[in-house]
Amino acid sequence: EVQLQASGGGLVQAGESLRLSCAASGFTGFTFDEYGIGWFRQAPGKEREGVACISLSDGSTCYSDSVKGRFTISRDSAKNTVYLQMNSLKPEDTAVYYCAADLSVETLMKLIPPVRYEYDYWGQGTQVTVSS
Repeated sequence: EVQLQASGGGLVQAGESLRLSCAASGFTGFTFDEYGIGWFRQAPGKEREGVACISLSDGSTCYSDSVKGRFTISRDSAKNTVYLQMNSLKPEDTAVYYCAADLSVETLMKLIPPVRYEYDYWGQGTQVTVSS
């Protein structure tokens, strides 16, 4: 079964940057490039929301309006890893960030922002805290 390991969270001040990593493993019958990956976040008392997605085969991406222009999702197929570069962080970006994967890439890339129910595999979260 696919396993995802998110890392890179931390405490930063507003305006600073962080890069999150999502390392994937455990593919059975499929390769890394056949999946789509989404990044989601959940703040206390709020619903989990999608912020970015990427097709691992062609690198096409999507972003929610709240992070467009500040966050960049990318992949390194040699390392089976997806990154979320977060710049110009704001206090409202404070949340637990999760990465998720699914094989239905064509569907995933049509859903902007990413929809949590479309993803089958989830990693544990990594906390991002942005102080003002």
